[in-house]
Amino acid sequence: MAKNDNLTAVQKSDNEAGRKLLHSLALEEDTHLKKLEEIYHSIQNKMGWPAVAFEPDKGKSLRELFVGACKVTGVSVKGSSTEVDAINTAIGKEKESYDFYEQQSKDATYETERAFYEAVAAEEREHEIILVHYYEYLTDPVDWFTRVERHSLDAG
Repeated sequence: MAKNDNLTAVQKSDNEAGRKLLHSLALEEDTHLKKLEEIYHSIQNKMGWPAVAFEPDKGKSLRELFVGACKVTGVSVKGSSTEVDAINTAIGKEKESYDFYEQQSKDATYETERAFYEAVAAEEREHEIILVHYYEYLTDPVDWFTRVERHSLDAG
């Protein structure tokens, strides 16, 4: 998703969990852009795909930040229709990004190119999943907390 879309969504968020999550997503999208710019410049200068050091944490830090912020905000959260609409738009953008990077990985010529696109695609999928959780939290926080607490008990 574009960084500006996330920043717009941050401005529409009325709660701390949303602002923290969306701001962190915007920073991760900025990292994607910087890596793509590095690749572009390397290809321009060397005429080949560079080895790219890009190992996202598979959404772990975003999930931890989001769940922690939700626990602080609690079940009294009220998502405005504007914020819910912004989240739905963000979910769609993340899915589009995932589909794009997934296709790029299939069309890749170099192994390092394929690995980079697969890593970005996986991160975009995690963004989509986290945004779905945020949507669920905004629209039914009690149910969301019930599922999160049950999941943490099952994982233990």
